[in-house]
Amino acid sequence: MVERQRTIKEPVSITGVGLHTGNASTITFYPAPVNYGYRFVRADIPNSPEIPALVDFVTDIARGTTISIDGASVHTVEHVLAALVGLQIDNCRMELSANEPPVGDGSALPFVETLRKTTVVEQSAPREYLVVDQPIRYTNEEKGVDLVALPNDDYRITVMIDYNNPALGSQHTGLFNLEKEFVTEFAPARTFCFLHEVEMLWDQGLIRGGNLDNAIVIVDREMSDEQLHTLLTKLGIERNVVLGSNGILNNTQLRFKNEPARHKLLDLMGDLALVGVPMKAQILAARPGHASNIEFARKLRKQYEQKKLLRRYQPKESNGAVLDINAILKIMPHRFPFLLVDRILEFDSERNRIVGIKNVTINEPYFPGHFPVRPVMPGVLILEAMAQVGCILLLNMEGMYDSNKLVFFMGINNAKFRKPVVPGDQLILDVTLVGKRFNTIAFHATAYVGDHLVAEADLQAAVVDKEA
Repeated sequence: MVERQRTIKEPVSITGVGLHTGNASTITFYPAPVNYGYRFVRADIPNSPEIPALVDFVTDIARGTTISIDGASVHTVEHVLAALVGLQIDNCRMELSANEPPVGDGSALPFVETLRKTTVVEQSAPREYLVVDQPIRYTNEEKGVDLVALPNDDYRITVMIDYNNPALGSQHTGLFNLEKEFVTEFAPARTFCFLHEVEMLWDQGLIRGGNLDNAIVIVDREMSDEQLHTLLTKLGIERNVVLGSNGILNNTQLRFKNEPARHKLLDLMGDLALVGVPMKAQILAARPGHASNIEFARKLRKQYEQKKLLRRYQPKESNGAVLDINAILKIMPHRFPFLLVDRILEFDSERNRIVGIKNVTINEPYFPGHFPVRPVMPGVLILEAMAQVGCILLLNMEGMYDSNKLVFFMGINNAKFRKPVVPGDQLILDVTLVGKRFNTIAFHATAYVGDHLVAEADLQAAVVDKEA
C-alpha cells in the first residue's frame, strides 16, 4: 500500500450540473498540504466557507450524502470522494461554484479522468491508516442491512444487494486491489433508481439534474406509453423513450452485468472516506445505503479517534496496558499524593466505557490516620479514583477535554460501599458514560477487588476551563 501521503500537482476542473439540485456547477481540485485531508470550499458564498469531508459534518442522506457547516452545504459528495480514495489521493482542496458537484454520467469516472489530467505527487509525511484489529459491525435488522469491518493488511470491499426485483435480482461484487481494479472496474459504475421512485424523487425536490444519460432507471412497474410520456414531460425530458425489453428504461445497456452492485460499492467507498483516513480492513456489506454507510462510518471514525488518542499518549512498549502510568501522567493534571489511577486496561469507544486499576499499598499516605490499627481505604478516595478514570474517558469525546480543561465533581448519587478495601488489594474501576448535556457528564461507576463488588456510584462532573 501507499506509504506516504499524496496530493495532486496542479489544479484541474470539471463542469456540469448537479444530480439533485440541477444547478450548473464547476468543481476545481487543488493541491493541499500534508494532513489536510479532503475539504470542500463553497467559492460562490461570501468568505468561501470550507467544509471538512468528515462524518461529523454529515447533515442529510436523502439519496446522497450532504455535508454542511454554518449553513453552507455540499450535496452528493460520495462520487467525488470515491474517486479520490480510488486514486489514493490523501490531501485535496475542492472549490465549488455551486452547492453540488457536477453529476457527469452518474459515476465516479468523470472525476477520475479529470484528476488523471494532472500528476499525483508523493508528500513528505507518512500515510496514516485506521488499522482495524477487531471486528466493527453495524446492523439494521429491520432493513436487512449488515456492515462489518474485519482485520486485513489491505483495503478490500465486498457488497451484496437484493431488491427483490426481477430486472435487478440479487447481485454481489468485490474490490480487492485499488490500484488494479478501481479505475476500470468500479469508477465507471453509474447511479441507478427504480421507475416507481422517479416521480416521488422529483416531487421531493430531488433529481433536478437527472436524465437518462446520467442514471440507470430500472423498470419495476407497468406503464402505458401515455403515462410514460406524461412522466417524462414532468421531468423535462423531451426525447423519445421506451420502457425497454431488457428491464432498463430506454434499453440502456449496462456497462457491467452487476453495475448496480458496483455502484453501491462506489457509494460505500465515498461514504467511508468520511472516516477521514484510509483504512486497512476487509469491509463486508449486505444491502448498504447512505444511511447505513454513514452510521457505520461514525463507528469507524470513533475507533480511529480512540486509536489516535492512544498513539498520542501511549509508548509502544506498554506491557499489555491500553495506557500505562507514563501515559496517564501526560493526560491527568493530578500528582502525588492524589493521582489514584495506575493503569488503563480497556477502552471501549462503542459503549463509552473504560476500565482502570488502582493498586492499593500500605505506603498510601492516608493509612497511618485511617486507621492506625486497621488500615482501610477511605470511601471518598474510591469515588475519586472512579472519577479520575472517568476523566480519562472524556479524552475520547471530541471537544470535551484537552490540556486547557479540568474536570470538576458536581454530584454523587446512589453511592454504596460493599466491602472494605485494604492494603494489598487491586481496585478494578469500571466506568461508563451514561449521559451528556453540554459540558456536564454523568457516569455510572463500579469498583471490584477480584470478583467482589466493593463500591458503586452514579457520578456527575463538569468540564471547565483551567484558567476560569
